[in-house]
Amino acid sequence: MKVGLMFANTMGFAGPKGAAELAQAAEAAGFESLWTVEHVLWPSDYKSEYPYADSGRMPGDHTSVIPDPLIWLTWAAAHTHTIKLATGILIVPQRNPGVLAKEVATLDMLSGGRLLFGIGVGWLEEEFDALGVPFAKRGKRTDEYIAAMRALWAEEDVSFDGEFVSFSNVNTNPKPVNKSVPIVVGGHSRKAAERAGYLGDGFVPGAGDIPELIDVMRHAATDAGRDPDAIEVTAPHPGLFGEDPQAAMQELASWGVHRTFIPAFLLSRGEVTENAHAWSERLGMK
Repeated sequence: MKVGLMFANTMGFAGPKGAAELAQAAEAAGFESLWTVEHVLWPSDYKSEYPYADSGRMPGDHTSVIPDPLIWLTWAAAHTHTIKLATGILIVPQRNPGVLAKEVATLDMLSGGRLLFGIGVGWLEEEFDALGVPFAKRGKRTDEYIAAMRALWAEEDVSFDGEFVSFSNVNTNPKPVNKSVPIVVGGHSRKAAERAGYLGDGFVPGAGDIPELIDVMRHAATDAGRDPDAIEVTAPHPGLFGEDPQAAMQELASWGVHRTFIPAFLLSRGEVTENAHAWSERLGMK
């Protein structure tokens, strides 16, 4: 099973030295991918509930350094050769789809086609408010933005007419290496699972009943006339940190999971390269 590192652009790995060290150590140890997180803005007094912790609050505080994922991954790409570069996730409806299509394609081209474009619709309403982006219909906006971006990546003289974005006979270059990039839908909700089924190349159920969410994704793919087996699933498992991580990986595989991950901060205590190799051996990556 493939294994990645999540939260790669946080804590001691946010800066240039730490980022390069982590990326090179992970690649040498056999980790398959680096996954970044993002928030453009961190409201000091938010009321929205963070869905991935029982406290309902994000880890850290408003002073936490969270570099832009695409720029951080470009730096990581320049210091590596083979490791996949993933946004886990990037909040698509907060961004202009034309600008984002250009940024994503540029990173994919410069890295030799190593980008996994993990996307989400966002949960922090106060952040949307501060950016002047409507929180309502963010899911529908995301779907339309992805459709527009895929069109821009695939062809020249592209026209698109939707509810949220419209353009006529425009071009953007460079194109991604394969005229597209894998769209990996992240989320903990049934709607996220359905979105992965009808438009995703991958799915990251970050919390909740993972087998049930995978089943929802697979049914949505079938209903959309797509092959559910072609959608790559990435998911965590608490057993990876217990006494028998191999059993946890076997259970993940039985659910239909293709990739798992551990938090990058597990490598931060002591020497990063040694820690990366130790986890590689622990998880049976070598």
